[in-house]
Amino acid sequence: MKTNLIQRKLSDGFLQFLTLFSSLLAVGVLTALFYYIFANGLSLMNTDLLRNDYWSVSKIVAFDETVNQPGLYPRPQDLDESVAWSEKWGIGFVDYLSHEKKQLVLIETVAADSPLQSAFDTSAGAAQGKPVALSAGLQVEKIDFSQAAGTADFTGMLASATATEVAQTLDQQAVKLTSIFIKTPGGGIRGSIITTAYLILVSLLIALPIGIASAVYLSEMAKKNRINMLIRTGIETLTGVPSIVYGLMGVSVLFPITALMGAKTTNILLGALTMAIILLPTIIRSTEEALLVVPKGLRDASLSLGASQTQTIFKITLPCAMPGILSGILLSIGRVVGESAALIYTMGTFINDKPGLLKQGTSLAVHIWSVMSGEQPNFELACAISIMILIFVLILNIAVKFLTRRLQKSWH
Repeated sequence: MKTNLIQRKLSDGFLQFLTLFSSLLAVGVLTALFYYIFANGLSLMNTDLLRNDYWSVSKIVAFDETVNQPGLYPRPQDLDESVAWSEKWGIGFVDYLSHEKKQLVLIETVAADSPLQSAFDTSAGAAQGKPVALSAGLQVEKIDFSQAAGTADFTGMLASATATEVAQTLDQQAVKLTSIFIKTPGGGIRGSIITTAYLILVSLLIALPIGIASAVYLSEMAKKNRINMLIRTGIETLTGVPSIVYGLMGVSVLFPITALMGAKTTNILLGALTMAIILLPTIIRSTEEALLVVPKGLRDASLSLGASQTQTIFKITLPCAMPGILSGILLSIGRVVGESAALIYTMGTFINDKPGLLKQGTSLAVHIWSVMSGEQPNFELACAISIMILIFVLILNIAVKFLTRRLQKSWH
């Protein structure tokens, strides 16, 4: 008897140690993962990352010959001291460290009567010859100018010059500006954020009505027969199918549908349709489980008062199951945000700064894959996007918990 008691204590102690060790190991792995992501990506988190396009637009601008001459443009009194001002050309420059840790020289302001206001595009294309506004935030890659002796020279970022050096060079040496090579800021994820929003909205608009209606039928209306059992088995089987299989299915089966709408290549709508199919098993199962938790007495009370089965479902059962349904919606949104394999096939991997439903685009997860799959993986940008995904999922969790509590208070 005493031996059995000792063995049981040893067994219980071992199981408790194993449970504690597993918990500490899981916490340690997650802590290390979060530390790595935040240590590498937090420095890139700013508004520029969220609002800028990923691709920079380069332009070479020239100036009207009739006004392309230096003058005297006093420094504005309200201009910040950090701005390097060129009095001969009426333009201010500022040093800037980008979210990719690159030292840039940006245009800060241009005087209203400066000859640089006559800039026009000389790059080949439809915009050639059209006016270009040298606005704040444009990167100064190179400024070509002529000196008094007629020799050509240049300054700017390609000459490794700072903002002060650029302004001083223009004031001391430039008698005529030949051209300026400018670039818009890049490296942002605005297009991928818009694409992710499209995916969430369209896929849920399709999957939620179908999934909830299917769950209501299986839980409240369907009889227990072989056919319905096969349907449930099929839904559970679909839950375990790899997402890349869904991607192949989307390209081969669903692409003709989007082609009828005018799509000529893989597109966001195709990705959303594929994601809707991927989400269906999750939404059906979570909704069905939420409906099963609703006490049977509530249904019986509603029916005994003369309500029909349909009225009972939509006025009693579904409202009571709403917290569980919201949890299913949260899981679905998290699946959309984190999915990549199926979307690579159905939406492509081109980072599109101006996404549309019938155009290619990348979600935040696919954006991470794109910046990490090149010859020089960008770990910092990938970690910054990962932080955005974590923040987005955290906000969703808080919102769902808040809605759940509000609904529970209103029913009680």
